[in-house]
Amino acid sequence: MTTQIVIAQCIMVLTLIVMITGLTPIYITAITGAAISAIVAGFPLAGSAPVTVAKMINSGLNPVIADMTGILLFIGIMQATGFLDVIVRDIVRVGNKIGGGPGVCTAGGIAAGCIGALTGFTQPVITAVITGPAAVRLGVDPNKVAGIQGHAGHIGNLAGFTHPTQVAILATAGIGYGLFNVLGLIAALSIFFMSCLRVIRDMHKRGVTISEEDRLAVMAEINNKEYKTTSFRAFLPFIVLVVGFVLGLPIFLVGLVSALVVMVLAHKDMKSSEQTMMQGVGLIATPLVATIGFLFMSTVIKQIGLADTISTFAAPMLSFSPILIMFCVSFVTGFMTQSYGASVAVVIPFLQVVLASGADPFAAAFAAASGASLIQYFLTGGPVAALATVIPVVPGSALKPANLFQRPSILFGCFVALCISMALSIL
Repeated sequence: MTTQIVIAQCIMVLTLIVMITGLTPIYITAITGAAISAIVAGFPLAGSAPVTVAKMINSGLNPVIADMTGILLFIGIMQATGFLDVIVRDIVRVGNKIGGGPGVCTAGGIAAGCIGALTGFTQPVITAVITGPAAVRLGVDPNKVAGIQGHAGHIGNLAGFTHPTQVAILATAGIGYGLFNVLGLIAALSIFFMSCLRVIRDMHKRGVTISEEDRLAVMAEINNKEYKTTSFRAFLPFIVLVVGFVLGLPIFLVGLVSALVVMVLAHKDMKSSEQTMMQGVGLIATPLVATIGFLFMSTVIKQIGLADTISTFAAPMLSFSPILIMFCVSFVTGFMTQSYGASVAVVIPFLQVVLASGADPFAAAFAAASGASLIQYFLTGGPVAALATVIPVVPGSALKPANLFQRPSILFGCFVALCISMALSIL
């Protein structure tokens, strides 16, 4: 190993450490540090050489970005036509029928999470402003209501399509969307399931009973809002999208076709429909820059030999179980940083090492994503647009007790994700 390469690796390690601390803007740090490392290692900026800085940057233009765009074309017109509002209403209705107060707040959190998974920005307060007070009136402890609503981010991240870290993980492993998102949804829903069970148990312990009249009165407030379409029309385009996933069709085209189905059902003209689709695509701006930056950094890490260096030290651990070690590294990193975004600095280099050891790419990617994305909410309830935004709209709730309620359920979800990861490595 030359002196140039050693210095380049040291610069890259320093870059990763700075990213973990959060002291500097994470995307600028990743791109700048990777560029300096590549130049110091001796790679030309451009030209006919097999590997140049320009070619490494272009490697960040991964096909997964096209998948993101297709989904956002669909979600843009779904929001503009009010179809998404109808889906949220119906999910809450089902939650109320299944489980009263616990069902209402659980359904509200799941609905917000699904919206976040599609739009790239999970805002649990969107549904919590309605379902939060309703669940409290139906006998659920306010802190537990807020805690369940705050779980929305788990779906938005692990079952989503646009989080930069997740996109970088999928691209590094060379896999696409579809089954990955379904398994991510299962792991996230297990957290809701556990919290809902605990809430029901708490209500039984407190002897809370709610009359049918009270339940109907609360739901009437939700149903009285004006909606623009029927349930059948709202769900049909979404079903088309899911069927396309299952059949393994190109997600960009599936998203576009689903958006066109919305256009027809909503009786919108093609020009205005295109505008609303483009507004949806506008949501890709931050994830696009972040994804290209992270994948550029990932390529540099590989080209300067840092992944091989890490592999040398990690070989004894990887010989035991690469997937288990990958999950543990992701879990610990997410716990320490409390950020899925900051975790990329550790997760991506280690994922490269795990893949080089011969581990199954799909299992490795799921382990890399699930550990950090789920545990990041453990200590505080999550970043800015998470539990902290729900507290003001749920009467009687407070951040600390709501987060304490979340923790056992989050650990259960992490256990489910670990089981899925290990099962994938065996199959």
